[in-house]
Amino acid sequence: MVIVEIILSLLIALGAGVFLVGLSRKVIARIHRRYGPPIYQPVIDVVRLFTQQSISHGVLFDLGVVLSLAGSLVTVLFIPLGGICPLCSSGGLLVVIYLMLFAPLGLALGAGASDNPNASIGVSRKMLLALAYELPLLLVLLSVMSHYRTVSIVEIVAQQQQGWWGAVPLPLSAIAAFLILPAMLGIRPFDLVSAPQEISLGPMVEYGGRYLALITLQGAVHLFVVIALFVNLFLGGGANVGTFLVKVLAVFLAGVCVHAVMPRVRIEDAVKFCWKWPAALAVLQMIIIVLWSSQ
Repeated sequence: MVIVEIILSLLIALGAGVFLVGLSRKVIARIHRRYGPPIYQPVIDVVRLFTQQSISHGVLFDLGVVLSLAGSLVTVLFIPLGGICPLCSSGGLLVVIYLMLFAPLGLALGAGASDNPNASIGVSRKMLLALAYELPLLLVLLSVMSHYRTVSIVEIVAQQQQGWWGAVPLPLSAIAAFLILPAMLGIRPFDLVSAPQEISLGPMVEYGGRYLALITLQGAVHLFVVIALFVNLFLGGGANVGTFLVKVLAVFLAGVCVHAVMPRVRIEDAVKFCWKWPAALAVLQMIIIVLWSSQ
């Protein structure tokens, strides 16, 4: 039964992630008054890339791709997907936080082995951006764990489904989490890591063939993981997979609309923003929780 849930969770994450990537291209194109590629274009791209020649820059270059994709796939197994959570009894938010670090570390490892200056610039931006959003993210997660008095995502979802959704008792944390969501996803106004017009996709500049295909799949899974975590913490998860995916789609479309109309900011402005408004809201929410619990 556990093996079946593991396979099902991975298939849902891969399928939904690839679908969201294709949908984002279509929605952005329509907002810009273009027709855009078909929604299934990412599937065509991945299949074509697997058939193309791949150039390796060494063992670390290969290991970085594998580590990045494996980290995102393993993270899926600890996040409830509408009642499906194969490893829910083996970890909670603390495990998810650590596992989510494998994806950027894998990209940094592979990019460093490529010896491309654009890749190095992208990695440095990625580390700075991660430093920027990690502070408010940790404060938000601390508020959630303090309010629900547990680190289990399953228990957090269960408590939300018994009463009001999590965004009601924790409105400031929900707003703070949504403000840093583009930074975690690497979309505008925080698409500093790839920045195609500046550094030619940054860490991915030397990837091609099956390496680029695997990185594309990793990006799709990472996209799904981040939004799924937000839905579980603040929107009550889902009673079933269908309800859960509808909520994921709603949050994703909100982020895509921001991505379509916002310009890219500089890395120093991104750090200032994340440490100013989201962090301030998260701290204020934490103070409210402490004062409320002391009464």
